[in-house]
Amino acid sequence: MDTWETLTMSRKEVPRAGLVKAALGGRITTQQGATALRLSGRQFQRLKRRFRDGGAPALLHGARGQPSRRRLPAELRQQVADLLRTTYAGFNDCHLTEKLQELHRLSVSRASVRRIRRALGLPAKHRRRPRQYRARRTPEAQMGALVQLDGSPCDWLEGRGPAMTLLGAIDDATATVLTLHFRPTEDLHGYTTLLHQLGTQYGLPLALYGDRLNILVRNDAHWSLEEQLRGAQDPTHFGRMLRDLGIGYVPAGSPQAKGRIERLWRTLQDRLVSELRLRGLATREAANAFLPEFLADFNRRFTHAPAEATAAWRRPPRDFDDLLSCRYARTVARDNTVRLGARWIQIPRGPHGRSSAGGRVELRECLDGRLVVFHDGTRLASQPAPGPDFVLTPRRAPSADRARRLRASRIVLEGGGRYLGMAENRPSVARGARSSRPAPTHPWRRAVTRRGRAVQSTWRG
Repeated sequence: MDTWETLTMSRKEVPRAGLVKAALGGRITTQQGATALRLSGRQFQRLKRRFRDGGAPALLHGARGQPSRRRLPAELRQQVADLLRTTYAGFNDCHLTEKLQELHRLSVSRASVRRIRRALGLPAKHRRRPRQYRARRTPEAQMGALVQLDGSPCDWLEGRGPAMTLLGAIDDATATVLTLHFRPTEDLHGYTTLLHQLGTQYGLPLALYGDRLNILVRNDAHWSLEEQLRGAQDPTHFGRMLRDLGIGYVPAGSPQAKGRIERLWRTLQDRLVSELRLRGLATREAANAFLPEFLADFNRRFTHAPAEATAAWRRPPRDFDDLLSCRYARTVARDNTVRLGARWIQIPRGPHGRSSAGGRVELRECLDGRLVVFHDGTRLASQPAPGPDFVLTPRRAPSADRARRLRASRIVLEGGGRYLGMAENRPSVARGARSSRPAPTHPWRRAVTRRGRAVQSTWRG
């Protein structure tokens, strides 16, 4: 076969010449050649006649090199090209297609507009990103090694009640839905409740896998001076809980990365919504009360055994409830009280009647609403919850107190580049009113020795 024939023939047409030659030479039958090319016997007979008359080039399709009968008329292509260069310059292909169809009654597809634009040498308004490469992740072998958590806002009650967000956690090894909880929104109280239910019912997992939500992980670009020197940002309140409990957190790069829980939401938005409608539930409290019954039936149907029978759950510590809290650094007032918003807590006398006034303590606001005061790991005082409707809400970032104390030390000398201390950066109140230098007759300016007084007299004389 000639080089020209190999280059012009399509992949479908390349085997035809060899099989037709073999059939004409008597090495194979017509039926064998037709079966190999997936053609009928009559079509293979036509190929043999065309090969006898014109050789291998006659086996090419008759429409090869002919213009398409469905091509756009030259006048229409020119009209689109003129509009693309003038009136609709800078429009993207989809937007331009809509304008041509709505305002000019031109039946042109987006692909045709793109071909005309590329023929004119005009660049695309938005560069097409290549499809991102994704590799399949092998599920964990042990139950409790990795737990995926997420939230799904949806009309779970179908208008019978308030809008809610369902927070949930699913085991990566067994697809067991570990816990579900309805909240008005995706907040810190909901995720801390999930962690409390998880530790109480199963134990502590090795790691959690979730979104880059600012409740779960720091996603801001702000770095304090201490964070820059340390090389790591301070965690969020939830991240501090995970750190103290020894639980790792893996932030997902995309929703597809945590596809197990994303597929769970699709199933729950079908099955759970139907179950809530079947029972006529219309409040968030009633829906949360029904979730344990739903989970028992759901896990019985959809879970599977892990690759390893030994689970990786860990027993939570004794102070588990105290660790599930927001923590704030506070200075004890003169009356030995510590305040957090509108609430305050009294610190009792220390050993031998010692006062804690002026000391730095850690104030924890727990998930159940309790206030607990700690100093160097020792509990000093506690206060019960204000009521059953308490919601754990961050009052400030974990590093806000530290940032306020270090605010004065962030000034850097332009010449030397040395960080100044807090006392050096504190401005003087009377600096603008009077000079800070002592008067010429001040005792500090008098020389102590005879030689010094003689030198001073020569300067003044």
